[in-house]
Formats: sequence, structure tokens, C-alpha cells
Amino acid sequence: MTIIAERTGVTTFRGRPVTLLGTPVSVGDKAPDFTVVANDMSPVTLDSSRGTVRIISAVPSLETPVCDQQTRRFHEAAEGIEGLQVLTVSVDLPFAQQRWCAAAGLTGVQTLSDHRDLSFGHAYGVLIKELRLLARAVFVVDAHDEVVHAEYVPAIEQHPEYDAALAVARAARR
Repeated sequence: MTIIAERTGVTTFRGRPVTLLGTPVSVGDKAPDFTVVANDMSPVTLDSSRGTVRIISAVPSLETPVCDQQTRRFHEAAEGIEGLQVLTVSVDLPFAQQRWCAAAGLTGVQTLSDHRDLSFGHAYGVLIKELRLLARAVFVVDAHDEVVHAEYVPAIEQHPEYDAALAVARAARR
């Protein structure tokens, strides 16, 4: 039987503390592997983007304003940066993610669903026990699969530190 780590005091949802499941990830860690689902229902793992710098943006749901803005901001900022890939992960169904991308008019946005196995949520310590959603968090993983930035946003309604993550991602490309 596998024991899943539980943490409290990391983040809140609508002002109430929530419990995060999984192992927290820290700067300097080897990025844990995961399996999520692309919009075409194919599996995607960390190895799928090996050799690139990745911003992994965890959001509760693309259908909410802050998640929408977070996804747009990271993808728009990354468009002009060669060798940088943005992966947006939520537990939204792949069909809903695909619909969001079409409605937002965004092409080339890589949205990935953790709905099936919650593999990413457990591996990165962002699964909200009470809601079965992912907590808002941002990770930057370098081309050698080392975590070079990790931010667990203290309140789900807050934006992450975009500039800090982007600065680390730019530096990791060198």
C-alpha cells in the first residue's frame, strides 16, 4: 500500500485552507515523471519534452479567469523564446481544454489533462484533496530535468509570480 503525503498550510481556496496530496517539489530536485493526456487523448510524459526548458503551469481549471490569464500570459511570453516550452496542466477533460483553446483563439498552446490518473498532481504535490483539482503552481524544469523554479501559490485566487518564473526559464536556456 502506497502512503500519499498530505500537507496543509500551503494554499487556500476561497479563504479556506485545503490539503495538498503528493510530494512537494523543490529547486534542485530531479523533476518527477508523470503521465497526462493531450487534447487528442494521447499520453504525454515529462520525457515527451526532454531536452527543452519547460514552464509547467498547474491550474485548477482553464474555465476560470485567473487560470485563463495565467495560461495566456505564459504562452504569449514564451512565443518569442526559442527552446522554451509551456505545459499547462489541469484536471479539465481534454475535450474542455480543446474547446477552451479554440474559444480563446490560441494555437500552439499545450494543455494537458491530469483527470485520468492524477499522476502530475501526486508527483508535484499539487492535488487538492477536498476538490480533486490542482492547486495553482508553477515549475521551471531545465533541459536536464532539474527543477530550477518551484512556486506553490498561497491562495488559489492569486496569480503566480510570472516575471520570476520567466526570468528563471530564460536563464535556464543558456
